[in-house]
Amino acid sequence: MRVLLTAWGSRGDVEPLVGLAVGLRELGAEVRVCAPPDEEFAALLERVGMSLVPLGPTVHSVVAGTRPPTGEDAFRLAPALVAARFETLTAAAEGCDVLLATGLMPAGARDVAEKLGIRYVYACFHIFGLPSRHFAPGSRPGKPSPEGETDKRVLWEQDAQRVNGLYGEALNTHRAAIGLPPVDNVRDHVFTDQPWLAADATLCPSRGMTDLDIVQTGAWILPDDRPLPEGLEAFLNAGTPPVYVGFGSMAAHAPKGIARVAIEACRAQGRRVLLARGWADLAPVDDADDCFVVGEVNQQALFPRVAAVVHHGGAGTTTTAARAGAPQVVVPRIADQPYWAARVAELGIGSAHTDPTPTVASLSTALTTALTPETRSRAQALSGTIRTDGATQAAKLLVSG
Repeated sequence: MRVLLTAWGSRGDVEPLVGLAVGLRELGAEVRVCAPPDEEFAALLERVGMSLVPLGPTVHSVVAGTRPPTGEDAFRLAPALVAARFETLTAAAEGCDVLLATGLMPAGARDVAEKLGIRYVYACFHIFGLPSRHFAPGSRPGKPSPEGETDKRVLWEQDAQRVNGLYGEALNTHRAAIGLPPVDNVRDHVFTDQPWLAADATLCPSRGMTDLDIVQTGAWILPDDRPLPEGLEAFLNAGTPPVYVGFGSMAAHAPKGIARVAIEACRAQGRRVLLARGWADLAPVDDADDCFVVGEVNQQALFPRVAAVVHHGGAGTTTTAARAGAPQVVVPRIADQPYWAARVAELGIGSAHTDPTPTVASLSTALTTALTPETRSRAQALSGTIRTDGATQAAKLLVSG
C-alpha cells in the first residue's frame, strides 16, 4: 500500500505527520511526505530514514519576520499554496492508494485525490476550527449549550465565507483546469463529514463538541530516543530542576521581551531557567550560571526533568509536557493556543496566562500555581492517562481502509 501524507505549517503540523509515517512504515506501507522545505523538517524526516517532498515556500520565510503576517500576506499565501498542492501532490500521489492532509487549510489536496480516484482523509490536531453549534469560531469551545445557537450558526457561515474568500477562486480555477466542477464551501469540502482528530481524548475531549462524525485516534507522537546534549546534561545535574521556557516556531508572535520577563519571573521563584532558543531566537539577558540556552532538543527526554514548562500552547508541546507529568504555564497567542491553555487550567495541571503579554509579576504568579506540589501531583497522575499509540491506531485505520 502507498500513502501520501501532506501538511503545510509549523513543526507542530509536520512532526505528528512523521510520527504517522513511521507507524505506517511499520505496517509495511510505502509512505511519501509532502511538507514545507524548511531545513528542520527535512532533518526530521532524515532522522527516520525518509525524504521530504518539498511543498510551497518555507514556513520560516512566512512567519519568522519582524512582524506577524497580515491579512494581505494571507491573501497572497492562500492561492500560492493551492497552486503548489495541485502541482506537487498530483505528481507525489501518483500510484498512491490514499492521501491524508492536515495543517493550514489544505485546499487542493482532496481535489487531487478526487482527480486520481484515490481515498482522501482530512486530519486535525484540535477541535477548535471544526464547525459546531456549541461554540463560535474564534472562541474557546465550552460545554454544550442551546443558547445562542442561531448566532453561532451565522458566525460559522461567516467563517465559511472567509475561507471561500481566501481559497475559493484559486481552488475552483484549478479544479476547472482538470475537469472538476466547482465547490461552493471550501472549508466543509476540505474537512469532509468525517475528519480525523489526532489529539489525546483526555486533553482534547471531542464527544458532543461538533456534529461532524469525528474519528479520534489519539495524538501522533514521534518516538524520540536521542540523548540530551552533554552541556544540557551537565546543567541539569548541577542544581535543582529548572523551568523550561520556549515558544517553538513562534517568532513574530512571541511575547515582546519574553526572555527577560521569563528569566526574572523564574528567579523570583528561586528557580533556574532553561531557555529554548526557537524561531524567536530567545537569548539570556546576562551571563549568570542559572540560565542555560538550548536549541532543538529531545523534549520527551527533557520535560520529565524540569520543574515546569512555560510555552505558547501548541498541541504538540502541551501533549509532550502532559505526557511527561510536567506542570505547565501556557501563554497563548493565536489560533488554538487559548484552547490548550484553558484545558491545562481546567485539568489543574498548570496555569493559563490569559494576557498574551506577560509581565514579571504576572508570570511569577502563574508559576506560583504551576510549581505547587498539588499541581505537580495532578500533572503526574494525568500523565499516565495520555495514550501513546495514536499514530499506530491511525496507521491501522489507513491501511485497513
